[in-house]
Amino acid sequence: MVPTQSYIKQKFNEFNRQMFGGKLPPIPIEMSDAKTFLGKCVFKQRRNSSGKLEYYDFKLRINTRADLPEQEVEDTLIHEMIHYYIGYYHLEDVSTHGPIFIKIMNAINKQFGRHITVSFKGSAEQREQLMDKRQHYHVVAVVKFHDGKSGIKVLPRILQRILHYYNAISSVREVASVNLFMSNNIFFNRFPNSSALKVHFLDEEVIVANLKDAEPLPCDGKTIQRTR
Repeated sequence: MVPTQSYIKQKFNEFNRQMFGGKLPPIPIEMSDAKTFLGKCVFKQRRNSSGKLEYYDFKLRINTRADLPEQEVEDTLIHEMIHYYIGYYHLEDVSTHGPIFIKIMNAINKQFGRHITVSFKGSAEQREQLMDKRQHYHVVAVVKFHDGKSGIKVLPRILQRILHYYNAISSVREVASVNLFMSNNIFFNRFPNSSALKVHFLDEEVIVANLKDAEPLPCDGKTIQRTR
């Protein structure tokens, strides 16, 4: 199912009564087409007069991109309601999914027969639904290693950050070559866009097939040339 705002509000009220003792105040609920999350509890933070960090202006965002079983939609909502509960009542957990989150999650799963998890894995089809299907131009670095492995990195279209990645990764002893391409293949939408010194390893055949219509971007470490 693809959830609606009215459905999520109804379920929020229902789960609030059942699982949180009605202690969660009403919260703005936004429907999102984002490709990076199924649900998210967002908030602002500030220091109060005593210097203690406090949270406010909470919102719940629920994804409408993926068509999921109803139980997974509900579990996603409950997951985010746990975050809301922890933040609203200023419970000091050690991490985003720390011991307090895990304790509440496990208690709800046991008492109400839910299957809430720390992260969403989903099926290949569900992950594909979350992927952005629009065409965007990406700068793609193809990195080959002396041991025969190959990988790619999708880079921001900012010259300084492209050159930083190109020069830094080229200096790694295990790297045999680095080549840059401009591509609008939606295959590359699934990869994070950053200049972090990482490589996503792929079979060379997959890389070649998805870059067959790409524009090579010759680079000498100082400048990048356009060939088209």
